[in-house]
Amino acid sequence: MDWASVIGVILALAGLAIGHGMEGGKFASLLQPAAFAIVVVGTAGAVMLQNEGQTFLRGMRMLRWVFRPPPSQRQRLAREVTLWAHSARRDGLLALEQHMQANKDKFVQKGLRLVIDGIHPDKLRGMLETEVSAYEFSQRQAAKIWESAAGYSPTIGILGAVLGLIHVMENLTDPSRLGQGIAVAFVSTVYGVGLANLFFFPVGNKLKAIIAETVTQYDILIDVLYDIASGDHSRVIEERVQSILHRA
Repeated sequence: MDWASVIGVILALAGLAIGHGMEGGKFASLLQPAAFAIVVVGTAGAVMLQNEGQTFLRGMRMLRWVFRPPPSQRQRLAREVTLWAHSARRDGLLALEQHMQANKDKFVQKGLRLVIDGIHPDKLRGMLETEVSAYEFSQRQAAKIWESAAGYSPTIGILGAVLGLIHVMENLTDPSRLGQGIAVAFVSTVYGVGLANLFFFPVGNKLKAIIAETVTQYDILIDVLYDIASGDHSRVIEERVQSILHRA
């Protein structure tokens, strides 16, 4: 669990609530289901219209990474790289097959398979870089749904405010219904701007950082597999291992 993210969400909400209370406002006045529905449902609809269904669902599933980010693979990767280098130098490239079968990462499996098959190092690098580029593009497109939501929600909050004011104008003769309409109008704007800057934008930026970390690990793997395929000395591989650990 990433407690910094959890505490960050709590602090953001607490700051709004405390500031509102210090100005004499009531917390209940911020709880407007109509305003929430307008902003959240409207934003979700706009984001779904912009993206393909699979991209939208993948981006939604990524939300769990904000609070439970994928564990760093640096230490494990360093150990595995060392084993690959020693196995390949001692027993030949075919010895890497056992490591390929034991690894669950499809990218690692593909890279080791290319090495075992004797693909030219330059060709291997090109194929794996294309694989990483496709992965990065797919993941970034999914993460961008949160940035899109941050762009749409303030505007939809303004739409909610306009709808609330329309409701007020329709009930000028009934003072008992004016308060609810005015509350929806202003709270919609608060929800739209608040969600964009306190949740959607931070989520999108954190997901991009997590994706960048994974891509970095894959880039290091490409260099390692290139070295192994080129028959470089194990000392070169050990330097790669040190770079993995130092960049952790």
